[in-house]
Amino acid sequence: MGREADGLRAPSALPQNQRLGILLLLGSVLLFTLMDALGKHLTARYHPGQVIWMRMALNLAIVLTVLAPRLRSVARSASPLLQIGRGLTQVASIGLFFTALQYIGLAEATAIMDSNPVLITLAAAVFLGESIGIRRILGIAAALVGALIIIRPGAGVLHPAAILPLIAAFTYAAGAIMTRMVRGDSTATSILWSTTIATLSVSLVAPFVWQPVAAGDWWAFILMGLLGTVAQALLIRAFSLAEAAAVAPFGYTGLIWAGLWGWLFFGAVPDRWTVLGATIIVAAGLYVWTREARAMRDADRR
Repeated sequence: MGREADGLRAPSALPQNQRLGILLLLGSVLLFTLMDALGKHLTARYHPGQVIWMRMALNLAIVLTVLAPRLRSVARSASPLLQIGRGLTQVASIGLFFTALQYIGLAEATAIMDSNPVLITLAAAVFLGESIGIRRILGIAAALVGALIIIRPGAGVLHPAAILPLIAAFTYAAGAIMTRMVRGDSTATSILWSTTIATLSVSLVAPFVWQPVAAGDWWAFILMGLLGTVAQALLIRAFSLAEAAAVAPFGYTGLIWAGLWGWLFFGAVPDRWTVLGATIIVAAGLYVWTREARAMRDADRR
């Protein structure tokens, strides 16, 4: 890895691009958790395939409207296969997460899904050549233990669907790494490709699960599409500006928002096992991040 350009420092010492990347990620996480809350509301009435299709189709309609004057140039990608992969991982993550929300609470699903920052760290080492050592490996293992505490496999406490956000964490991490790898494409290009691929893939499912949308639910579908569009744009920009391992730990703020929305909108309060597992996940991610920051500072002094 590079040194100062990698941005694994205390926030006050971060280069401008790293600071902006972190701020963009924080905004993205806030909007995504609001979108997730709307998704939980809607999946109580509609099949997840229909909810996801509506979210992606509205997202694509907004993107096409905004990019219409320069659509031909924006559609060109230097890495089309990676862009296709990004679109597929995006729809896989959303599909797995929204399906889980039919059976478990928003805070529980988000806590499990938030094991993704340490998975991003691992994937960045494997695919982007970032260094990995025993401390990173221990951090990754601890985060997965935290997720398993929340899921409690075999305990008969949480629904088996709790495994879905864990799988979604892997697909999300894969998408984040591919986003980093296609940073040669513009943000507009990445958004256009991901929304198009995701919409087309979900279109294979939607006709078989479709039911009429009630007039009183259109606001939720439209708002979900708007939130998803803006959140995705912020996420792509964040990972194109900053080192993946530098911004990923700030995704843990989603736990705070998910707990708040779950309490405000659904009257759900996380149990002690969810709190314990989430604490372990957050501690593992912050441990990896602080160790990397210290390693970068030590290397700079040499």
